[in-house]
Order: sequence, then C-alpha cells, then structure tokens
Amino acid sequence: MMAEWIRFWIVAILVIIALIGFVLEVLGVWRFGYVMNRMHAAGIGDTFCLFFVAVAMMVESGWNMDSLKLFLVVLFMWFTSPTSTHFLAQIEFYTSPDLTDHLVREDKEQMEKETREALEAQKAEARAEKEAAAKADISADAAGNAVTAAAAGAAQEGRA
Repeated sequence: MMAEWIRFWIVAILVIIALIGFVLEVLGVWRFGYVMNRMHAAGIGDTFCLFFVAVAMMVESGWNMDSLKLFLVVLFMWFTSPTSTHFLAQIEFYTSPDLTDHLVREDKEQMEKETREALEAQKAEARAEKEAAAKADISADAAGNAVTAAAAGAAQEGRA
C-alpha cells in the first residue's frame, strides 16, 4: 500500500515538472518574436517535457514491455524533434530576406579584428608556401644544372 503511494507521488511530481515545462514552452513560443527563438523554445520544450511524461508513464505502468515501448518512443522523438527543428531553421536561414536584422553582434569590432587577423594569417601562410615552392624549384633547377654539367663534363672527357 505504501509503495503505491510512493509511486503515485513520483508520477505526480514528474507530470507536474512536465506540465511546468510545457507551460514555459508555450510562453516561449508566444513571447519570442523571431522564428528561430520560437523554434528553439519549442524544440527544447518538446524533448524536455516528453522525457518527463514518458518516465512518469513508465513508473506508473511498472517495468514491463510497455516501458520499453515508451522508451523507444522517447528515443525516436529525441532523434526526430531536433532534426526537424534544425531542418526548419535551415529553411529560415536560407530563405529569410531580413535575417541580418536579427543577427547583430555586440562585439562587431572584435569580430572584424579577428577576421582581419585570420585573413592576414592565411595570406602569410600562402606566401610562405609560395616561397617554399620557389626554393624547391630553385633547388631542383640547381640540381638539374649540376647533373647536366656533370654529364657534359663526362661527355667532353669521353671525346678527349
């Protein structure tokens, strides 16, 4: 009898946590203005709350085949919900004409400085590679000239 009450309160607490999560998810979807923020709130809420509802149902039904099925449903949702949210976010990213209005960085000067430094580093690396390639060509030419000179010298000795 006592175990029934303990299980009941565990299930009740898990369902209350899930309900609070769902309410926060709905408020996030309703409050946020930008579609990416809304998708984030919905995606996090779905995966978070679904877990607590499924665990509550597993505890209520006991550890049997139904629990395994619920676990597989949760596993399926954990893979498909973030994937679909990511797909919708990519569609928004590639088709939104006013995306730059929402992507403002406060540290714009720091970002520009880091970009300049990265470009300068890439240019310096490209110059170093060109110089190394030029030195290798000069070395190959010098070696080739030395071999040619040695062959010419041997040919002259042979004629003499």
